[in-house]
Amino acid sequence: MKIRSLFTLNSSHKNKHGLSEILKYMGPGLLVTVGFIDPGNWASNIAAGSMFGYTLLWMVTLSTLMLILLQHNVAHLGIVTGDCLAESAMKNLNVHVAQFVLCTSIIAVISTALAEILGGAIALQLLFDIPIVVGSVIILVIVIFLLFTNTYTKLEKLIIGFVSIIGFSFLYEMSIVNIDWPEAARSWVTVSIPDGSMIIVMAVLGAVVMPHNLFLHSEIIQSRQWSNDNEAVIKKQLRYEFTDTFVSMIIGWAINSAMIILAAATFFDNDIVVTELEQAQHLLSPMLGSKAAIVFGIALLFAGISSTITAGMAGGSVYAGLFKEPYNIKATHIKVGVASILIISTLIIFLISDPFKGLIISQMVLSIQLPITVFLQIYLTSSKRVMGKHRNSKLMNFLLLSIWLILTILNIMLFASFL
Repeated sequence: MKIRSLFTLNSSHKNKHGLSEILKYMGPGLLVTVGFIDPGNWASNIAAGSMFGYTLLWMVTLSTLMLILLQHNVAHLGIVTGDCLAESAMKNLNVHVAQFVLCTSIIAVISTALAEILGGAIALQLLFDIPIVVGSVIILVIVIFLLFTNTYTKLEKLIIGFVSIIGFSFLYEMSIVNIDWPEAARSWVTVSIPDGSMIIVMAVLGAVVMPHNLFLHSEIIQSRQWSNDNEAVIKKQLRYEFTDTFVSMIIGWAINSAMIILAAATFFDNDIVVTELEQAQHLLSPMLGSKAAIVFGIALLFAGISSTITAGMAGGSVYAGLFKEPYNIKATHIKVGVASILIISTLIIFLISDPFKGLIISQMVLSIQLPITVFLQIYLTSSKRVMGKHRNSKLMNFLLLSIWLILTILNIMLFASFL
């Protein structure tokens, strides 16, 4: 059954503005949030904090502002048209162009899932000394089980629980270190690029703005899709969607910031450079105690599982879009598509001898595909034929194209740095 048809709305129902009304629209943004607090972000943020202290916190602020605009814009596409980004591409582009774009997107999702599964496997190794290959299979089985046996609503609650665990884990870790809050506050709003930091700056940006999240948000926003025919309902959804997106992205901003702050206060202040997740966890134990190291591993495990779930959902959305269908995990061919994406990601891990190198390769693939997805989104949301009177304003187009240009240049530079 089409997810957007699962909910009905009495159009004569009076408009409410209370907290309960807002909470009815909350959820889709939080599913997207886990995509940019994934293991790839952990590696980038911990490297940023350990190498440059609080200095690069401004990059978390800038990339989050970019993300709010992009996710808000792509959610509008889902609300106004009733189609996700993949469906809309197939309906409004030349079929061969659309298929090419969506196939590159599936490759990007495979690359994303690889990093997420790998992160979860690293956590299992840190916590239980389970080999990476075995841990990858365990994460794969857990994620497929959760995806195939839960509805959107249940997954939203599950992800909210996971995000809460991750957030509280970092609150605990930050409570036991000495943080220079005035310096952190300045760094959040002061642009500074220390010598040798450009690669880390681009890595932080690339780890926050990810192509699969754009497909995912346009799809899952329709778990709140009640009526495309009632203009008052559309306007109400557009208004509350921004609240959901803004609050969710701010939660992600806080967790990403916490990673850098923890690394700065723990490692940078002790002249220790950390470039791998395993190294960070091992160093936390003698410096902050065994509990801190265990909490770090638990948070990483939940980050890996939750971000793999959302990567699988994004892959399912793109795969379904190739058939001009909405994502429906109950459909056999969609199950096959999602399982194939996750299994291929896991099999690639078997071929990687260096887990950290695997994370780097996955980010390179994302850097190539990201500008393609962002441009697709801008093209569709600026089209009067697609969006009608809800198409992008000139100001919005200017902002989105500026973001696209920045992302394109920085991701090309990031890719080139690994060659």
